[in-house]
Amino acid sequence: MSTQRPPTIDPSAALRWSAQLPVQSPWLHEEVARRMEERLQWIVRTPASWLHWSPLHGGRQVHEQLVRRYPQAQGFVQQGTEAQTRMARAQLQQAWWKPARWRTPDPQFAEPAQPVDMLWANMALHMEADPQALIQQWHAMLAVDGFLMFSCLGPDTLRELRPVYARLGWPEPSHQFTDMHDWGDMLVHAGFAEPIMDMERITLTYSSADKLLSDLRELGRNLHTDRFPALRGRHWHGILCAELERALRGPDGRLSLTFEVVYGHAFKPLPKLTLSSETRVSLEAMRRSLRQVKP
Repeated sequence: MSTQRPPTIDPSAALRWSAQLPVQSPWLHEEVARRMEERLQWIVRTPASWLHWSPLHGGRQVHEQLVRRYPQAQGFVQQGTEAQTRMARAQLQQAWWKPARWRTPDPQFAEPAQPVDMLWANMALHMEADPQALIQQWHAMLAVDGFLMFSCLGPDTLRELRPVYARLGWPEPSHQFTDMHDWGDMLVHAGFAEPIMDMERITLTYSSADKLLSDLRELGRNLHTDRFPALRGRHWHGILCAELERALRGPDGRLSLTFEVVYGHAFKPLPKLTLSSETRVSLEAMRRSLRQVKP
C-alpha cells in the first residue's frame, strides 16, 4: 500500500498541473538541476542507459549536460502526455546537422523496453499526489545496481508566506512539503538501498510583489485540498501584494522568499530471495544472486 505524502495534495489539481505544456523550465529548476548534475562526479559507475523524467517541468538545459557527461550511453525521455512528448522531442533532440549527433545516440522518447542504469528526476516529487507510487515506478524502471537521482522542495519552502496568509485568515498558500527523512523512508519502503539525503536553502529576492507572484506561478501551483475554491479578483490581489510588500521587504529593499531543496540518491539492490519450505526461483534471479556471492 502506498503512503501518500504530503496528504494535503488534491490529486485532480496535481494531474492538471503535470499535463501542462510549459514554454520553458523555471529558472530555479534549471539551477537545481545544474547543482544536482555536479554531484554525478562522485558516482563511480558510468551508466550505459539513463532516463530523464519529465524534463519540460524539471529542466531542459541539464539534458545536454547529461549527454555530455555520458556520451556513449543511451538516453530516454519520459513525459506524461503525447503533446508533452512532441514538445520534448522538438526541444531536446539534436539537430541532424550538428556533429555531436554523430558521436552520441539520439534520445528515445518512449519508455525503455529494458531497465535503465540511471533515472534522473528533478523537482517532480513535491507536485505528486501519490509520491510513494511514483518512487515504486522509478524502482521498477531501474536495473539492479542502477541508481536514482532526484530533487524536490522541502518543508521550509515559502515559509515567509504562511504567517501572511494566517494573519489575513486565508487558507494555506501551498500544500505541505515532505521532510527529507520521510523521503528516505519511502525510498527504503520501495526497495532502494543506501539512500543519501541532504538539503540546502536557496533565498530568492524580488524587486516587487508582482514579480514574486509571477515567479511562483511559473514554479508550480497551490495543490492544497483546502485552497481557495474559486478565482480571486483584483481587490484580493491588491491586498496580497500590499501585505507581501510590508512583510517580506528587507533592509536591502528587496522581497525575500525561501526555498528548501532536497536532494536524494539511492541504488537498486539485488532482490533478496525469500525462502520457505518450497521456494521457486527463476534461473536468471539465481544467476544474479550467485554473481553477488564473494569467493
